[in-house]
Amino acid sequence: MKQGIFTILENQKLTDNVYKMILKGDTSDITACGQFINIQLDGLFLRRPISVCDCDEQTVTIIYKVVGKGTEQMSKMAVGEILDVLTGLGNGYDLSLSGERPLLLGGGVGVPPLYMLAKELIKQGKQVSVILGFNNKDEVFYEQEFKSLGCDVTVTTVDGSYGVKGFVTNAYPENYTYFYTCGPEPMLKAIYKTSTTGGQMSFEERMGCGFGACMGCSCKTIAGYKRICKDGPVMLKEEILWED
Repeated sequence: MKQGIFTILENQKLTDNVYKMILKGDTSDITACGQFINIQLDGLFLRRPISVCDCDEQTVTIIYKVVGKGTEQMSKMAVGEILDVLTGLGNGYDLSLSGERPLLLGGGVGVPPLYMLAKELIKQGKQVSVILGFNNKDEVFYEQEFKSLGCDVTVTTVDGSYGVKGFVTNAYPENYTYFYTCGPEPMLKAIYKTSTTGGQMSFEERMGCGFGACMGCSCKTIAGYKRICKDGPVMLKEEILWED
């Protein structure tokens, strides 16, 4: 984990309440797909954890949904403004388990961390399939970006206004060797029950500290409770114990 000062290079609206922000700063502690950053905002006590969508040596891209005071404040920030950011948080995905035909499933703002993952898997020569799940056509984002990487992309919408009607679990390809997913807990639970291979699940969770000190974001596993922010956010399918 590293604390640094980042400059906003872009803060672009993608949908009615989803934004893409590009920050310039020291990204050297971001070492795995699926990690997150934690942003300090003026006047707010708790930092805001946001998944890394993409990064290079000088910039990190995040995509966030306006759901409260913090993200609303972020949406109004201008190019050139400065943010205090903790980077390199969380464990990220293990790419070594993917097999030749990995499947990536994202729901809503669970989509962004899968973009960097898809890039890396494509670089390894894997045949990547991606299923992006949204409530309706107006919420769809990053479909073309995944296609531009060379992924086989399917979009699902709950109301059927775009792509396949239903949920991501209604669009499994016939053959996949492993899955990676990120999204709301009901979606993860459905994938856990219906998937036919091993996989890794990235949990979306409200966090206090963001680096394992407060135990406020624990998840029950076969090895006891684990902290989503430090031991996760990525967990193996096989280790998760779901609460009824």
